[in-house]
Amino acid sequence: MRTPDLDDLDRTILDRLQRDARTIAESIAVEVGMSTAAVQRRIKRLRETGVIAREVAVLNPKALGQAMTFIVEVEMEREKSEVLDAFRYQMDADENVQQCYYVTGAYDFVLIVTARDMEDFEGFTQRTFFDNGNVRRFTTSIVMRPIKVGLTLPVRSRP
Repeated sequence: MRTPDLDDLDRTILDRLQRDARTIAESIAVEVGMSTAAVQRRIKRLRETGVIAREVAVLNPKALGQAMTFIVEVEMEREKSEVLDAFRYQMDADENVQQCYYVTGAYDFVLIVTARDMEDFEGFTQRTFFDNGNVRRFTTSIVMRPIKVGLTLPVRSRP
């Protein structure tokens, strides 16, 4: 995907929307000194070009009983494309997996996983790692306290 040319107004709009997607175009228009219709057109273009990929509600894991977060590094037995694709598909389908990264280095994947408790996480490890002959090994770190969790990207132009 080719990155569309973004001006300072686009960047301001993106900055506002990624902090709160419910911000109305009228409010953004006042901030940037444009008409509401012009802001709406820009937002539509940003969606159509894929700059805005999705608009979602960010939920509190603890409020939904997912009190524990784990960082899991996974090394696969083989690096065949069908093995990697199968694991990617499995991670994409698992609701406990919040993020999955295919990475370079000692491990093949890094996962961010939530669970209700240790018993729930043990079930996840059984079905995901122990029952999968293509997983060589995995290591787990338990998140004691999240310091920064977010998906906001820097959108302001740099001098």
